[in-house]
Amino acid sequence: MKKILSILLLVIVTSSSCEKDDICDANTPTTPRLVIDFYNITTPSVKKNVTNLKVVGDGMKEGIVFNSSATGDDQYLTNGTSISIPLKTDANSTKFSFTLNSGNPNPTLIDIDEVTFNYTRENVFVSRACGFKTLFTFDPTNPYIHSAVPSTKTKWMRVISIEKSNIANENETHVKIFF
Repeated sequence: MKKILSILLLVIVTSSSCEKDDICDANTPTTPRLVIDFYNITTPSVKKNVTNLKVVGDGMKEGIVFNSSATGDDQYLTNGTSISIPLKTDANSTKFSFTLNSGNPNPTLIDIDEVTFNYTRENVFVSRACGFKTLFTFDPTNPYIHSAVPSTKTKWMRVISIEKSNIANENETHVKIFF
């Protein structure tokens, strides 16, 4: 009987000292990226593909990777109707350079617009394993600043529309750009 009690006590002591693994599940929502959809300026209800769009964040040496399986400059280009880009979690604004027709041998066909998105941040605790995520809310009085590069050129982004002021997930469009 003593032997059984000793074994039982040993099992209880060793199993009670185990902890759950602190691994953040890959499906746990973390800091959301800004979702931008592109639309045709002449038919505003129709989405429009961008051609060789390269997006570079202020302070970045290279662009945002849209195609990790590509090599060289091609990994920074996208041709879709929608993109998701990260906002800075340590500042209240993020500036991006959007280059349409990047890499085109004819420089007159390359258009560059700069957009600075202004927002407030809220850090929200997710879990011990995942830590915090940052949620963003566009500045209601000045959500963005938009300019062409160089300033003497016409902006290729004709209209920027904030669709969702709160950026809490990546399942919805936050910004529509018409060109």
